Amino acid sequence: MIEIIKSNIVNAPNVPISNAVLANGTIYTVQIPRDPLTFSPSGEGDIELQATRVFQQLQHVLECGGSNLNHVAQMTIYLVNKDDAQKMNDVYKTFFTKPPYPNRATVVVKELLGPNCLIEIVVHAVKS
Repeated sequence: MIEIIKSNIVNAPNVPISNAVLANGTIYTVQIPRDPLTFSPSGEGDIELQATRVFQQLQHVLECGGSNLNHVAQMTIYLVNKDDAQKMNDVYKTFFTKPPYPNRATVVVKELLGPNCLIEIVVHAVKS
C-alpha cells in the first residue's frame, strides 16, 4: 500500500505528483528549492540558499512521515553547475553530521524544470 505523506509542501493541483509517499516502510520524496513561506518553487538565491532550503524541506517531510535525516538511505542530487558541488557539500555536511551517511550520487544536468533552480534531490529513507 502506498500512502501520501502530508506536509506543508504540496504540488500544484494540476500536477499529478505527490511530494512524498510511504510504501512498505520506505519514504520516497523529491525536493526542489521552494519559498519557505508559500512553498511554491523558487529558484532565487545562490546554491547555498537553494541547498539549505532543499535540505530543510527534506527534514520537514521526513518528520511528517515519521522519520528523520538519520534514516536517509539513498540520495541523488542533481546540480545545474558542476562548480556548485563544493558549496552544496558544505551545506550538506551541516545536515548530515554523523555516520552512517546516505549512499549518494551527484549528477550534473543541463537544466531543471523549476525556473532558475540549481539543485533537485531524490531521496529514499526508512521510517524510524
